[in-house]
Amino acid sequence: MRRLERRLLRKIAIATVVTGATQAVAPAVSLSLLRGDDTPTARHFFGTVGMFMVCTGGLAAARPDDRAVTLMTVAQKAGAAAAVGLAVRRGLLSPLALGVAGFDAFTSVLALDYVRRLG
Repeated sequence: MRRLERRLLRKIAIATVVTGATQAVAPAVSLSLLRGDDTPTARHFFGTVGMFMVCTGGLAAARPDDRAVTLMTVAQKAGAAAAVGLAVRRGLLSPLALGVAGFDAFTSVLALDYVRRLG
């Protein structure tokens, strides 16, 4: 089970890098898909978040067996899930974004279980 979780978490980390890079380079695309306000401020902050997604996803892909890295992945994914959920509640993003929040929440639970298995 640990090997399966490790492979899955690495794939999620790589997907985080790819989606983060896309969001950093073309934030308007992400905003459009999530039906967020497409303003210069929103683009700036979505791009910034994308850059941090590249950093955290890249580190998680490179160091999947490092407890500290994986615990930070838990924190990042849980925080992202909460932030996106709050944005939907406040009407800043479409309810479609709850799929993103749910996936991030799932990833945080998976990563936390993986840390437990690391010992």
